[in-house]
Amino acid sequence: MGIISNHKGVFYAMITALLWGFLPIFLKVSLNELDSISIVWFRFAFAFIVLFLFFLITDKKQLQIIKRPPLILIIAALALGVNYLGFMQGINYTTPSNAQIIMQTAPILLALVGVIFFKEKLNTKQLIGFGIAGIGLFLFYRNQLQAFIQDADAFNTGFMWIELGAVMWVLYAALQKQLVQKHPAQLLNMVLYGIPAILYTPFVDFEAFANLNFTTWMIVIFLGINTLVAYGCLALAFKYTEAYKVSLIVTMNPIITLLSMAALATLNVGWIKADTLSIYSILGAVLVIGGAITAVYFSKKNKKALIKNDVAINNPK
Repeated sequence: MGIISNHKGVFYAMITALLWGFLPIFLKVSLNELDSISIVWFRFAFAFIVLFLFFLITDKKQLQIIKRPPLILIIAALALGVNYLGFMQGINYTTPSNAQIIMQTAPILLALVGVIFFKEKLNTKQLIGFGIAGIGLFLFYRNQLQAFIQDADAFNTGFMWIELGAVMWVLYAALQKQLVQKHPAQLLNMVLYGIPAILYTPFVDFEAFANLNFTTWMIVIFLGINTLVAYGCLALAFKYTEAYKVSLIVTMNPIITLLSMAALATLNVGWIKADTLSIYSILGAVLVIGGAITAVYFSKKNKKALIKNDVAINNPK
């Protein structure tokens, strides 16, 4: 039974990694018809409505949290809202691959927050992982900036949006770690989705939604389902296997994005612009991902943890 459960956990983690790997590509395509805030709003609103209906049918008492949510849950929701928008804007100004690689700074920042505020200890191998990731990010940024030399301002703007999203994700994750000790993860997710959906509503271009064609509607609905299913599968992954295994798998989701974008470039599709990645940019990306994986794998805390519900904080998407 232990082996079966472990396989289930790995399977669910792989689904999450796949969904998050394809996510930025679909986000980029959706920008052809919708603005960033409208897309982010739909993702939040869709996921909130589904979870609200779920609790309305299965356990109405749980919905009491909506009337008086904890203050730190409100702050976490605001941070998650900025995180989603930051990632979306990063994709808008750069490319899916760039956004995925740059966003890998978020888990590293979270680890540093753990050291500073939660008195967690870093071992030597983790420090090496951080160092590798740092060198990789510098190499990646430097070479991608050169690739965008005719539009360097756009690249830098996208970079700053993504880093803002990463910082907000760290704030969200730190608060969520405390919240999951007292509340079910999916119940928290419902509120985390609902608050940003309400705040972004005044800025949504509803007319643009009314003019979407069938194909674009399918893409937008996929983005909503992606938000809901990816976190749901992540919850199940943590239920059935160790936290560090799940973290390792989902940390590799940028590889899926890079390979997918490379395949699309080979096919010469016209509905998304191909990434421009030099050999040095690819090397930088490998170092960033490898450094992040090293830091996660050699985390003593993650190896010992048997976390069941700390599931919504392990990837900033």
